[in-house]
Amino acid sequence: MKGIRMPEGFLWGGATAANQCEGAWKEGGRGLANVDLMPYGKDRFPVALGKMRMLECDSEHSYPSHEAIDFYHHYKEDIALFAEMGFKVYRMSIAWTRIFPNGDEAEPNEAGLQFYDNVFDELHKYGIEPLVTLVHFDAPVHLIKKFGGWKSREMVSCFEKYARTVLTRYKDKVKYWLTFNEINMLLHFPFMGAGILFDEGENEAQVKYTAAHHELLASALAVKAAHEINPAMKVGCMLAAGQYYPYSCRAGDVWAALCDDRKNYFFIDVQSRGFYPPYALKAVEKMGVKLPIQSGDAEILQNGTVDFISFSYYSSRVSAAPDTPAERTDGNAVIQAVKNPYLKASDWGWQIDPEGLRITMNVLYDRYQKPLFIVENGLGTNDKVEADGSVNDDERVAYMASHILEMEKAVAEDGVELMGYTMWGPIDIVSASTGEMKKRYGFIRVNKNDDGTGDLARSKKKSFAWYKRVIETNGEEL
Repeated sequence: MKGIRMPEGFLWGGATAANQCEGAWKEGGRGLANVDLMPYGKDRFPVALGKMRMLECDSEHSYPSHEAIDFYHHYKEDIALFAEMGFKVYRMSIAWTRIFPNGDEAEPNEAGLQFYDNVFDELHKYGIEPLVTLVHFDAPVHLIKKFGGWKSREMVSCFEKYARTVLTRYKDKVKYWLTFNEINMLLHFPFMGAGILFDEGENEAQVKYTAAHHELLASALAVKAAHEINPAMKVGCMLAAGQYYPYSCRAGDVWAALCDDRKNYFFIDVQSRGFYPPYALKAVEKMGVKLPIQSGDAEILQNGTVDFISFSYYSSRVSAAPDTPAERTDGNAVIQAVKNPYLKASDWGWQIDPEGLRITMNVLYDRYQKPLFIVENGLGTNDKVEADGSVNDDERVAYMASHILEMEKAVAEDGVELMGYTMWGPIDIVSASTGEMKKRYGFIRVNKNDDGTGDLARSKKKSFAWYKRVIETNGEEL
């Protein structure tokens, strides 16, 4: 497929998360995090939703992230493969509990700090820029037990100390940072997103938006700290994006789509503009929620606006008024939406909409007028391994090529300012939503199965050479 050459300096790469790839969950002084308690199987969603209380691991469940793909011991091998593909940037996250195992220690854990020093040094050896997420869903379990997670304002100061520690340590090694991964997920997966457990009879909306305010404060403080520590640092926010289409041109369906978009942009509006927009204040008022805004909070938010907008994109969504008879999608258990009859779906029921990426990019750029960064986009499939060990993942190549082409059109034809593209995930990792290994995204296969078997050997899929060529030609050959 013929693509469109991207501007010089465009950052091509891939993205992972510490809790889905590192493993070594008890090594190097690492503490227990909420993401370590996400079991494989039927209880995964109840735990993620904060409905099933699990603050310790037990023998009745399996926890895929405990070993994951063992990036902790394989990072040199994996980074060498990323470099072979030509990566300009690698998006990764720091595990908070590697730095502060309990979250409230007086001093950080040197072994954890040194591990990321080693990773960053390895990346720089190949000329790869790290793009680092401060929190990719992880929160120290000790702080959840002590304070109730992000329900409590105490989390803000704990996070700020963690953020300042790593921003200072890596001020000359990391230029690009993100504060919270898919910050809007705390509304959908409260325990996974923010370490929130609900008590019986608790006002769940109040709890969620209280936690949201605390994370927004924490994000702003991290941005301010980064700019103080090294003014050359660029800090972005990150949302789970995907434009909502109205089911029909009925006014009720159009209004439903507008409202769903606003729910999604709520966090990013604050992180980008530095204040709560009127629609957000009205929305929480209607829910009977009182934001825990204290004296000085407005200044914190105003002084901590982000430099760029990053986002994940896997699919567009469709909204309908309550009285509209419409079939729901079954692919994304996190964000329910109406099925779009014009789209095909992946093996896991996620609807595939390349043009939706271009639409989403234009809406975000129109809304914020800040540079964008696509930090997640990919296709989870049940890859078939041939007798010779090869994986001919043509479906993945077709998905990626069609999405990258729409991305390129947004830049070349629509004038959208885009910093880079890190596909999810360049190497097979544990799925965040399902805890599976069989839901594979990578250009690199990892020999690891859902039952825990496999020797973790790495091998290149057909898509590996394809993405290498995309990067070599700066997007001109797809």
